[in-house]
Amino acid sequence: MQSFSEFLNELTSCFTPVIGGAYKQEDFAYIDLSEDNRDLLKLEVASSKAFSIFVDEYLRNRNSKAAFGGYNELRTLYNRSQLFNNTEANRNIHIGLDVWVPAYSEIISPLDGKIHSFKDNDNFGDYGPTIILEHSFNERKFYTLYGHLSRKSLDNLSIGTEVKAGDKIAELGDFDENGDYAPHLHFQIMEDMQGGVGDYPGVVKKEDLDIYLKNCPDPNLLLKI
Repeated sequence: MQSFSEFLNELTSCFTPVIGGAYKQEDFAYIDLSEDNRDLLKLEVASSKAFSIFVDEYLRNRNSKAAFGGYNELRTLYNRSQLFNNTEANRNIHIGLDVWVPAYSEIISPLDGKIHSFKDNDNFGDYGPTIILEHSFNERKFYTLYGHLSRKSLDNLSIGTEVKAGDKIAELGDFDENGDYAPHLHFQIMEDMQGGVGDYPGVVKKEDLDIYLKNCPDPNLLLKI
């Protein structure tokens, strides 16, 4: 049987946007936010404003409009949040794809689907407002998650509402409503929601990594940034 990763890769044949506007594939620059990035040692990672400046300077130096990256990336920046940095959780491996663009940028659905669930995950360091879509192609069902949105994005939503590829589904939130991060989209794909409603782990611990990577393959197989 075709693997889920192979299935995703064949769904799209070229760059498939998740950010609205005139972004082209060449407008995106890869950014490394792992523990191996020595430049992060100079940064006050507890400050979302400082992180915004860091990303903006990174893009200016590369003459790029947006940054992306983060799948299966070990990050130390989660140490600032008790949600991840505690004895029980110890979560620091990111399993979604982050796309760094300005606050209030339009978020669009890359595929046809419908609203599965939504929730304001308002813990410090969490997703903030989150929308999850359900998709079905060739009798295969899967889900996409959009985190760090504006609170306004959750207004007047209804479970089951259908969306088309390219439809605006939300806007990015700023640091005061998105879990206290520099503005960015957390985009993740799940084959199985495993009972989750409006939420699904996007940062996991090493001991659980293999299980989550199988259920959540690289989102860039679909987006092809």
